[in-house]
Amino acid sequence: MSQDTDQTSRSDDGRRKKEKRPSGAAIGSAFKEDQLGTYSDFGIVRRLWTYMKPYKWLFLVCLLLLPAISAVSLVQPWLLQIAIDDYLMPGTLTGIWVILVIYAASVVSHSVLMYAQQYLMKYAGHQALRDLRQQLFIHVQNLASSYFKKTPVGRLMSRLTTDVESLEDALSSGLITMIGDIITLSAIVVILLVKDWRLALASFTVVPFLLVLTLIIRHFLRKAYRATRVKIARLYAHLQESITGMDVIQLFVRENVSRDEYRDINAEYRDANIRSIRYDAMLYAIIEAVGSITIGIILWYGSGQALQGLVTLGVLVAFIEYMQKFFVPIRNLAEKYNLLQRAMASSERIFQLLDTQDKIPEKEEPKELPPRPFEIEFRDVRFGYNDDEDVLKGLNFTINSCERIALVGRTGAGKSTVINLLTRLYDVDDGQILINGQDIREFSLRELRRQFAVVLQDVFLFQGSMRENLTLGDDSVTDDEIERATQMVYADRLIDKLPGGYDFEIAERGGNLSSGEKQLIAFARALILQPEVLVLDEATANVDTDTEALIQKAIEKLLQNQTSLVIAHRLSTIQRADRILVLDDGRLLEEGTHEELLELGGHYSKLYELQYATSLAAEDEPSDTAQAG
Repeated sequence: MSQDTDQTSRSDDGRRKKEKRPSGAAIGSAFKEDQLGTYSDFGIVRRLWTYMKPYKWLFLVCLLLLPAISAVSLVQPWLLQIAIDDYLMPGTLTGIWVILVIYAASVVSHSVLMYAQQYLMKYAGHQALRDLRQQLFIHVQNLASSYFKKTPVGRLMSRLTTDVESLEDALSSGLITMIGDIITLSAIVVILLVKDWRLALASFTVVPFLLVLTLIIRHFLRKAYRATRVKIARLYAHLQESITGMDVIQLFVRENVSRDEYRDINAEYRDANIRSIRYDAMLYAIIEAVGSITIGIILWYGSGQALQGLVTLGVLVAFIEYMQKFFVPIRNLAEKYNLLQRAMASSERIFQLLDTQDKIPEKEEPKELPPRPFEIEFRDVRFGYNDDEDVLKGLNFTINSCERIALVGRTGAGKSTVINLLTRLYDVDDGQILINGQDIREFSLRELRRQFAVVLQDVFLFQGSMRENLTLGDDSVTDDEIERATQMVYADRLIDKLPGGYDFEIAERGGNLSSGEKQLIAFARALILQPEVLVLDEATANVDTDTEALIQKAIEKLLQNQTSLVIAHRLSTIQRADRILVLDDGRLLEEGTHEELLELGGHYSKLYELQYATSLAAEDEPSDTAQAG
């Protein structure tokens, strides 16, 4: 190795402190809502504004419409006052039609302006929500694999769905409508003070009590909505886990246990909702009661003023109308306030997710990958999923260009971890992984991962057509390339039998295909990618013996000029590897060809003899039919 490479191995990137990871029981509790309540209301609103800002002109138009809407609404009681004092009380109707026309025009204008304002506001709000959902999805895609190991999928889904939906009313109507209600309230206060300040002050005597009670209930409402979001997340998590594991639940007759767990979580969610409903109903009832008391005060005080000739009947009627309009926005504010509290609770959870920086780090200016072919080196690599235990303990080996390497070892020896580190699903704690002498952490994640095609034992297929699953949405792949790849692994025989062939619709997670059929598709998908390194992790475990033999022939031709890394428990599948690496307890024990390792008589030889003896015993064991005969 060159001096530069040696220096790189001593660099900060090469020797990192071990990242703290949750261990044991901590894995299950790593998704606690411990950060909720640490975000201020102002901070949340400021961050929400960043999503509204691109559509600020639409919001500005909505804001400019609010004074006009308030004006045409508040002119109506004034018109009633004129009609009563100037026409009805004197007993003349001459010219009243002008008042009626203006009143009708105000009603129509109010409806038109409300339609325009509501449409523009909801349009802008949904645009902002679309951007938020998009950013959330992109952010989740960039999170490290370790995050998904410790995060219940159901709780993550609740953040991406129900929490975002809770923001819908707040962004598309709540915030702007609250501003409009405040404008209306302010205008009513000014109008009433101008008309009769004594009657106005009498009308507002109960408002301070309403404000105090609202502030008290606000505290409990926020806590109740926060608890509701936490409970619905738990409900989602249990549902997702139960539905995904339904086969296990049914096979082990655990329906009653799962039902009881769901019943308890469902009851907790119900109780949390009831608490929020209780405070919501309490606030609404208080507003209604205060409104009725205020109307009573106006009638009591205003009637005395009217009898003394200090106010006219029209003014008294206008006061009652204005006070009714006064409490309409207050009721709306209470309703929107509840929506806002719910949105604030959801925003806390959304921003907690967006603030999660559990990502594989990348260089701001990554280096370009060296030209093919690649030489891959593991140099003193140490790694552990938990703080208290290392899986790899100073692993050293090299994969030469176009070399077929097999990894062998007992379960937990670190074979799959090698793949996880090579593709940077995780980063090494100490040591380096090098490609042509350069640390893989210097390269772009996307470019690095494009060099590998990984076929796992547990194949994941997406809901969609067979062609879409083979190409993974890459439109540049031609039909000839698809057919050539499927023929090489004999998947064309399967596809030809399916209705629609390459247009056959695959169910969610490949539910309408067998395990062996899914694995054939995964092989074809890997070949279409034309990778520099082909990785097979127990890739033939679910394929029957005849199909495996066909695949082995195809792989033999395919891997002649292909760097490959194969993990297999069945040692018969790796006998033709150029080199076999035997791992145990995170260390490299032996390496060599199949014949060399058998002659060595070490760990590999014992594994092979054990499997060979087990295979012979299985062949010699009489079948149930023979025993019955």
